[in-house]
Amino acid sequence: MTPGALIVGGAHVSIGLARSLGRHGIPVWLLANHPIPTCSRYVQRSFAWPGADHADGVATIIELATRHGLNGWVLFATGDQDMRMIAQNHALLASKFRVATEDWDTVQWMYDKRLTYQRAASLGIDCPWSFQPRDLDDVQRLDCRFPVILKPAYRKGADEFTQAKAWKADDRAALLSLYQRAAALVGNDAVIVQEWVPGNGEAQFSYAGLWNRGEAIVSLVARRTRQHPIDFGRSSTFVETVEQAQVEELACRFLKSIDYTGVVEVEFKYDRRDRQYKLLDVNGRFWTWNSLGALAGVDFPYLAWRQALGQTISPARGKTGVAWMHASRDIVAAYQEISRGTLTVGDYLKGFHQPLAFANFALDDPLPAIVELPVAVWNRFANGRAERSKASHAKSFSDGLPTGR
Repeated sequence: MTPGALIVGGAHVSIGLARSLGRHGIPVWLLANHPIPTCSRYVQRSFAWPGADHADGVATIIELATRHGLNGWVLFATGDQDMRMIAQNHALLASKFRVATEDWDTVQWMYDKRLTYQRAASLGIDCPWSFQPRDLDDVQRLDCRFPVILKPAYRKGADEFTQAKAWKADDRAALLSLYQRAAALVGNDAVIVQEWVPGNGEAQFSYAGLWNRGEAIVSLVARRTRQHPIDFGRSSTFVETVEQAQVEELACRFLKSIDYTGVVEVEFKYDRRDRQYKLLDVNGRFWTWNSLGALAGVDFPYLAWRQALGQTISPARGKTGVAWMHASRDIVAAYQEISRGTLTVGDYLKGFHQPLAFANFALDDPLPAIVELPVAVWNRFANGRAERSKASHAKSFSDGLPTGR
């Protein structure tokens, strides 16, 4: 019997994995709380996921394997927290699964951006200027050029700071205010103050690959041409494969240094001020636009499944000139860029003239795209109601406080 795959977490990331594996006849089960990937015809079974930070996270995976006989299945991570949990419990999970994530000794260099930037600096890889304050006093004394951004050193738990990916501060008053908000959520030592590198998605590049013991097997380079929101990009909306040798060389230098094995995405931003590609993130798990690989001739999820089973993978490079789009978000990003004068309608339409994969829609798997809009409407309504409730409780509490003189 063909060993299946258990995907932990994710939304649009999981859809790409499920389609890749399911089209090759591989059974796919999913642990997730987002409804869209559960609608895919290639997800055979789905289960509620308490989350990687929940005390029962690892036990849930082990119990599922024991109860349903999933020994020998491949275990995939889709988010930073899932990657961390699997890496830190690698030996235990490997007693049941073929784990497609490195252990913590390697993953820590990707998970914690403080370690990522330290290692990059030691290798001569440029990063944006960054400062790691110990407390508010450090921030008050900071001599820096504005604007700057604040970003979490790592993602642990879900809050407004980690969900936003970055907050921009245009002056010192904003920096102090935002730092206090961020530190209250993630702790003083988990906030990074970093220079703002100008440019939107067109300045962001990613190296994606499948590696084995410090050597690339398959790879491609992509430009994250548009993203949403357009300034920070919690997620890419339009990605296209390109040739960019410098991005590839820098990514390979980092990955060789940690003797990496598995799938990986390394993100850079081109700084036009000094003409350097600067390292932003290293992701040792699957990324949102992973389904672009199959269109480019390097089907990352399927190849990672084969690698986990010990099969030989033939070296390959992804072809250029193919693209991936999250259509419902991309039309918003495109409209904003057209309004700013950084994109023309003609250039937007050209994106549809090349081989194109979509985040949600596929002819052989249409239901995720059909349910996306009602799910988005419901989430917006639910989040709005939660925010109003939070504000109401805060006001009631404030109104009940004694007034001082």
